[in-house]
Amino acid sequence: MGEIVNRDVGIKYLYSLMKIDSIKIASSLENFIREYMENLERNGIILGLSGGIDSAVVAALCKEAVGSDKVLVLIMPEKDSRGEHVEDAQLLAKNLDLKAKLLDISPILKKMNVYRLFALNKLPLPDKHKEKVVKKTYDYYEKQTGESPFSASILGFKDKNFRSQLQNNNAYYRAKHRIRMVLLYLYAELENRLVVGCANKTETQIGFFVKHGCDDASDIMPLLNLYKTQVRELARYLEIPSAIQNKPPSPDIIPGIIDEEAIGISYDKLDIILLGLETGWNISELANALGVEDKKVLSVKKMIEKSEHMRKIYVP
Repeated sequence: MGEIVNRDVGIKYLYSLMKIDSIKIASSLENFIREYMENLERNGIILGLSGGIDSAVVAALCKEAVGSDKVLVLIMPEKDSRGEHVEDAQLLAKNLDLKAKLLDISPILKKMNVYRLFALNKLPLPDKHKEKVVKKTYDYYEKQTGESPFSASILGFKDKNFRSQLQNNNAYYRAKHRIRMVLLYLYAELENRLVVGCANKTETQIGFFVKHGCDDASDIMPLLNLYKTQVRELARYLEIPSAIQNKPPSPDIIPGIIDEEAIGISYDKLDIILLGLETGWNISELANALGVEDKKVLSVKKMIEKSEHMRKIYVP
């Protein structure tokens, strides 16, 4: 009985720490965006709009900070992008009265032979079949190695059995983010705009981003101190369309994979684990409070440790 009470008290405490004052946070972030645009002597702002919740929140904050006439959003789909994400991004830009450019990056990737790196692209399969094959392959790798392909990809691949294809897959999807980064900075420099990034604390802490990609390289990162759970809370306050709020977050770079499947845990539990580790809880305490196995918490801790190199530049 005592353990159950302690667990309930512990989890309520962690969830209370996760709560934010959305009004104050939004106002503070709008001031932050405005201040840096002025301090860095830029005439406006630019960001990539994916149709996901993070970029939607940043777009809304930017509009409130400097006005819609000073914000440009780039919507940069490619052949693996789902139509619904592009439509959501376009509709949001229209609702916020933001200038938007739709740039299909498929021709650039094709010219670089990026699409040839993904084995399924060599087969005449419809997208729905590709999604099923990707999911089965993902599950197979995890059963064979005890680790998700995402977690394994944070560092180099030592397993000779999977090394070649996994390296190709990394090069395949990471090139997409880096091309988007180049386009953002191209337009930013042509029009003297501030590049605003959309990364959140959750994904940055576990390495769920592409180093030097559009989710990493930017001038400012308004959401970098907010967990995904807190970004969702901010989205509700900012009245981001429900279609964007409610759909499962997805990197939208390889068919069939959404964020929580790739990471191996729900954002709700992941955020509490990250917050617990940050505030000094040990692995067993967190596992007990969440009602999960110790190994689930340990896997998150390992992702933080393995991805340290992604958040740093090493110098002698």
